[in-house]
Amino acid sequence: MTTPSTSRRWALNALGLENLTLAEAPIRAPEGNTLLVRVEAVSLNYRDKLMIENGMGSPLSFPFIPASDMAGTVIAAGPQAKRFKPGDHVISTFSPDRIEGLAKGNARTPPYQALGGAHPGVLAEHVTFSEEWFVAAPSTFDAAEASTLPCAGLTAWSALIELGRIKAGDRVLIKGTGGVALFGLQLAKAHGAEVFITTSSPEKGERARMLGADHILPREGWVEPLLQASGDHGADHVLELVGGPTLGQSLAALALGGRISVIGVLEGFDVSGSAGPLLLKQATIQGISVGHRRGLEDLVHAVDHLGLKPVIDARYPFEAAHEAFAHLERGPFGKVVITM
Repeated sequence: MTTPSTSRRWALNALGLENLTLAEAPIRAPEGNTLLVRVEAVSLNYRDKLMIENGMGSPLSFPFIPASDMAGTVIAAGPQAKRFKPGDHVISTFSPDRIEGLAKGNARTPPYQALGGAHPGVLAEHVTFSEEWFVAAPSTFDAAEASTLPCAGLTAWSALIELGRIKAGDRVLIKGTGGVALFGLQLAKAHGAEVFITTSSPEKGERARMLGADHILPREGWVEPLLQASGDHGADHVLELVGGPTLGQSLAALALGGRISVIGVLEGFDVSGSAGPLLLKQATIQGISVGHRRGLEDLVHAVDHLGLKPVIDARYPFEAAHEAFAHLERGPFGKVVITM
């Protein structure tokens, strides 16, 4: 393959979506164990929106390239690269160099070394990264579908499978109908669970039911309907995708010995709830920080074996990044993907 010398990329010179501009930049040739990858699709996450708006407390270097999730094809490899070769289809890992287990950090400085943050992002036509930062793409997905796995797919996998050890017959509550939520729905159903989904949109509720959701609950006032529908058993697993004071509602609806996976912060980073049900129900509250590379490799094998397909609400051309972020702001059903 001919290696280009320049590539287009979306980058910020200051915080704010109005400062996101498309420009040409030199391509870094692969050396050592790095790979030059032609990006074919980039999946957007709510976190990308926050990074663009306020940086989420990270010391960003400008120009800053946003987004963490991509799929593409290797077009050149450094001389020490062993894991992949030109022509291989790959996806990025959200947390570079986190192969398995906890990421490196300590009590004072928790780890948050991710693409599109502490590391350069992927909203570009080409990226040059260490081969350790990639995983083989699913053989059953196109590039747009594959790009949805590194953050949204792996987060749901980590919560329900890697850490939650979900089993047939479990009741799973999922708040919302975004990317993580719909991956959680599909993974839970594949493992024989009974799934409750909350949404304020009847249309989205019907679409979730078509994906296998057993119960559609209102976004507000859903605790009592869930308890009634479960015969007062409650939810064994909760994907807490809203945050803020809604954690208290999750505790009220939680089954004895149940687990709440705290993922989203739509209503704020400060979560709150009563210690009463936390103690009496012997609840587990687990923070989910996406996951590690081995978990992503397991997810790739699982989706190929199970035949799962991510839900993509819309695909935008590379030049329409601003329109894609506007769609993300409106609240998609599933994922928003930018394709090259």
